[in-house]
Amino acid sequence: MKTIRALLIGLGIWAIAVTFYSLSYQVPILSNPDEQANLVLLSVVIPLVWLGSYLYYKKDNKTHGLKVGLAFFLVAALLDAIITVPLFIIPNGGTHLSFFTDPGFWVIAVEMVATATIYYYLRLYPKTRTLKA
Repeated sequence: MKTIRALLIGLGIWAIAVTFYSLSYQVPILSNPDEQANLVLLSVVIPLVWLGSYLYYKKDNKTHGLKVGLAFFLVAALLDAIITVPLFIIPNGGTHLSFFTDPGFWVIAVEMVATATIYYYLRLYPKTRTLKA
C-alpha cells in the first residue's frame, strides 16, 4: 500500500467534503439545515471517494479496495476529531462523543469504505484476476 499517497488523497477527500458540508448551510433548501448538510455530505462522498480511488490506483493496483477505503476513512475520522469537532461541533453544544456516536457518521464511514471497495472490484479485480482452465 502506498500509505502517504492514500493519506494525502484522504486529506483531499475530507477537505472537499467539509467544504461542501459547510457551504450547504449557506443555501437553505430544507427547513432543517443540519439534515440538509448531512444529505449534501452523503451525496458528495461517493463521487469524491470514487475519484480518490481512481487517483490512488493510478500508481498501485495491488492494494485491496477495503484497505484503501479504510485509509480514507481513518484520515477523515482523525481530521474530524482534531478539526471538525473542536471548530464546528463543540461551539454548537456537541461533544466528541455525540459526533462519533451519531449514526450519520457511521453511515458515511460505511459509504466511504464501500465505495473504495466497489471501485476496486469493478475497475481492478476483473483485470488482475487470472482465469483457470
